Amino acid sequence: MTDLVIRALDASDAPDFDTLPDPLGAREVHRLTRYRPAWKRVALRDGRVVARGAWWGGPEDTEPVVLNWFDVAEGEEEAGAELLRTAPWQVGLEVNLPPGWRAEPALSTAAEARFTAARAAGYDLLVERFLYRWTPACQLPERPARLVFRAEPDDAVFFDALRRIHSVTLDAHALRAVEQGGLDRAAQEELDFFHWCPSPREWWQVAYTPTGEPVGIHIPAHNPSGPCIGFIGVLPGHRGRGYAYDLLAQCTHFLAERGAEFIAGATDQGNFPMAANFAKAGFPMIGERLNFHLP
Repeated sequence: MTDLVIRALDASDAPDFDTLPDPLGAREVHRLTRYRPAWKRVALRDGRVVARGAWWGGPEDTEPVVLNWFDVAEGEEEAGAELLRTAPWQVGLEVNLPPGWRAEPALSTAAEARFTAARAAGYDLLVERFLYRWTPACQLPERPARLVFRAEPDDAVFFDALRRIHSVTLDAHALRAVEQGGLDRAAQEELDFFHWCPSPREWWQVAYTPTGEPVGIHIPAHNPSGPCIGFIGVLPGHRGRGYAYDLLAQCTHFLAERGAEFIAGATDQGNFPMAANFAKAGFPMIGERLNFHLP
């Protein structure tokens, strides 16, 4: 094989990024994502792109926060690994996949090539997730009307609720944060993310029983890609009563009432109760995502 050349792109040669085949449909997934040319890198062999990566961050970010478009050509897993190893940004990696990708040999082969390259570069799989997308055609979920929802301006209330919610959780990202820095870190990471989102802070709500006992929280949000179910969490003492569905239904109505033409959602595949709630609320599952991290 000839030597590998890895380089960043600029505005003049940005079209080179699109010369690699796209069997997993990443171009369609990211058709609305705005990538900065300087945050795109390619690996070339004989002048041909054999691996590519597009790192992404919010409009105000000075560094990327995630790598969410990564491709390698057939037989070029090591080129992909080298592209990752030499990148100036060592952040998490997301691989978006169509539903049922494991059952399609071509999709499975393409996905496994990316996984092999990522692992060779030092990444470990953190979690597999289901991706959902509600639209008005799905109709709004029924609200059980068992809870009372109120805005809460005090971050300390949400910090305390998040600590309690993450003390018993199925969420892989939260479990990793707890392992690295305890419940305070897990709660603070959630707060930092939702303050980073461009949606209004006053949207955050606490759910109460009719007698005024707090049950959980929900955070309707807009990330830079659009409206989403930001967070659904039931306090440990109130679990087992189906309240997560109530929170999800309220969050969906809240965003729809503010003009959302779609609402994104996601949950870990191992979180069977939340996956069932998305199905009950009428959210179609549109894809899967594998999150990799650098230990």
